[in-house]
Amino acid sequence: MIYSCEEHIDIALDDIVDKYQTYPVLSQVPVDKTSTSCEYCEKPAVYMVANK
Repeated sequence: MIYSCEEHIDIALDDIVDKYQTYPVLSQVPVDKTSTSCEYCEKPAVYMVANK
């Protein structure tokens, strides 16, 4: 699972496809996880990208 901000969502989607060779599952970060930061920068994460 990758946490991503708005700016890096395309990279996160590509990383999941490259790593797992499957369609990514995109969802918004739950309210209780709003302190989670983007894995590519330090901005707050808006999306979670997973392979299932």
